[in-house]
Amino acid sequence: MAEQKRDYYEVLGVEKSADEATIKKAYRQLAKKYHPDMNPGDAEAEKKFKEASEAYAVLSDPDKRRQYDQFGHAAFEQGSGGAYSGFDFGSMDFTDIFGDIFGDLFGGGGRSRRSGGGPMKGANVRTSVRITFEEAVFGCEKELELNLKDPCPTCGGSGAKPGTSKIQCTKCGGKGQVVFTQQSFFGMVRNVQTCPDCQGTGQMIKEKCPQCSGTGYIGSRKKIQVSIPAGIDSGQSIRIREKGEPGTAGGPRGDLLVEVIVQRHPIFQRQDVHIYSTVPVSFAVAALGGEIMIDTVDGKVAYTVKAGTQTDTRIRLKGKGVPSLHGGQRGDHYVTLVLQVPEKLPAEAKDLLRRFDELTGNSLKAVEEYTENKAGGDKGDKKKKKKGFFGN
Repeated sequence: MAEQKRDYYEVLGVEKSADEATIKKAYRQLAKKYHPDMNPGDAEAEKKFKEASEAYAVLSDPDKRRQYDQFGHAAFEQGSGGAYSGFDFGSMDFTDIFGDIFGDLFGGGGRSRRSGGGPMKGANVRTSVRITFEEAVFGCEKELELNLKDPCPTCGGSGAKPGTSKIQCTKCGGKGQVVFTQQSFFGMVRNVQTCPDCQGTGQMIKEKCPQCSGTGYIGSRKKIQVSIPAGIDSGQSIRIREKGEPGTAGGPRGDLLVEVIVQRHPIFQRQDVHIYSTVPVSFAVAALGGEIMIDTVDGKVAYTVKAGTQTDTRIRLKGKGVPSLHGGQRGDHYVTLVLQVPEKLPAEAKDLLRRFDELTGNSLKAVEEYTENKAGGDKGDKKKKKKGFFGN
């Protein structure tokens, strides 16, 4: 009995409503994962690669996809009623599919890569900077020191020894790309690859510059000023244009990406643009009401606590939070009031507290009174039961 085929959408892991880009992306991921070149000798990976390729061959073609949605796998089986009955996947030309999707897998450039050594932007450089909680709230200026490359002053960035010049790459003939064919399960596949000898420039250095060893660049330690905007949060990055690696063939420099790491604060916690903290309140202030001092990022603030305030009461200090990174008003500062119980009391204070307790419910003797009342009630019940038993 033939093995039943899985649904093509299930194979690629996409919804039936998925667009062309989603289908292509899903296939790219599966193909890279299960391609035989990446899994030599793995029969299961080979099977999954073929299955994914077959699914993509149908779902990437609007007509075939329409037939599949209507008839399912029967659309491509011999003798079925579908318009594509008898469809042979082995006869398909996968050149376009592999040329587009597997260019980077085989080291090729694909259709979007530059050719022939045209201008190309330099690589981005990544670094990080640590700042305090307050600096993240209000913004600050930081100076970073890092290694950056500049064109070699001796060769002017060409990499060639002064007095010499580059020559045409013999491998690619100055095109910067080489074309090769590779046998796949679906026939011969034609691939375009960046030339490994000249790295796509189309030129070779015969005599290298002695100062930069043919790289065309010299690294040096530089100081960069970074403006940290108010409201930035930990993990966010600042982009400084054209402070990265130099470009090639006259292309612009890459960018410097600075990741911000905000140090933890001993009192404050942040969520989005709001700040949270906890403040202890004495029993006297909570019961009678009164003013307390609250620490904020703007300094200490006086706040009047209402009489009878309970522990874990949350109050809001409007506009004492973090500024929005994209402009606008500041967030709020939420403070949780927690009743503070003294660990040690003088004898006079204890006497006063006992007197206070007597006037407000006598809670210190609540268990004692309950026990006495319970015992008295039990005795009364026993007398009643005894009297009833003897009929008196």
